[in-house]
Amino acid sequence: MRVFIVHAHHEPTSFNSAMTWEGAGALSAAGHEVIVSDLYAMAFNPVSDRRNFVTVRDPHCLRQQAEEIYASENDGFAPDIQAELEKLFWCDALVLQFPLWWFGLPAIMKGWVDRVFAMRRVYGGGKYYDRGVFAGKRAMCSVTTGSLAHVYSEFGMNGLMSSILFPINHGMLYFTGFTVVEPFLVHGPVRMSQEERAAFLASYRQRILNLGQAPAIAYPSLADYDEHWVLKSAQSR
Repeated sequence: MRVFIVHAHHEPTSFNSAMTWEGAGALSAAGHEVIVSDLYAMAFNPVSDRRNFVTVRDPHCLRQQAEEIYASENDGFAPDIQAELEKLFWCDALVLQFPLWWFGLPAIMKGWVDRVFAMRRVYGGGKYYDRGVFAGKRAMCSVTTGSLAHVYSEFGMNGLMSSILFPINHGMLYFTGFTVVEPFLVHGPVRMSQEERAAFLASYRQRILNLGQAPAIAYPSLADYDEHWVLKSAQSR
């Protein structure tokens, strides 16, 4: 298995960093191939603009998707974007490792998605959801939170984690074709003892080693929708 881990935490001694390197070490020891993009260590630029491209379709107006299509057709992505695209197409499984910030991705990781998930190369032309470019590959969010688990329950103040992660799991990963594995969640590692953190690292080690068989989130197929993109099952209600 070839695993691509995209890591977004600025502190090398953080629990997120411990998870990334625990997972990468376990995969390598088991004979798997692994690549880590440590976004902060790479000084990855999250701002999407003309620096994404070495080609120019329209010098007068930056239409992001039009430039992405043109770059896809003319080998026109900047070296930093091309490198990340190659990792995406290389891998069998993608892991996004991040702390939940403001109910979403840290800005550097959101910017990575904005720049790397380019139209026509990663999606578009009828290639999305279960017909997406990355169909057959798996993806998983590995997430830490500040609050404890019960705060993310049905009646908890922050709401269900499945709802919070929906824009990422469904709108970014499944949209581009990935089979989305149930997220690995660690609630409040800063509140834990060393023994508790060690237990979570051991659990994560097993999860990432079994990434190919881990339970996936069930999303509807495109075939489940009618010509108006409404679920066919909803019409019988």
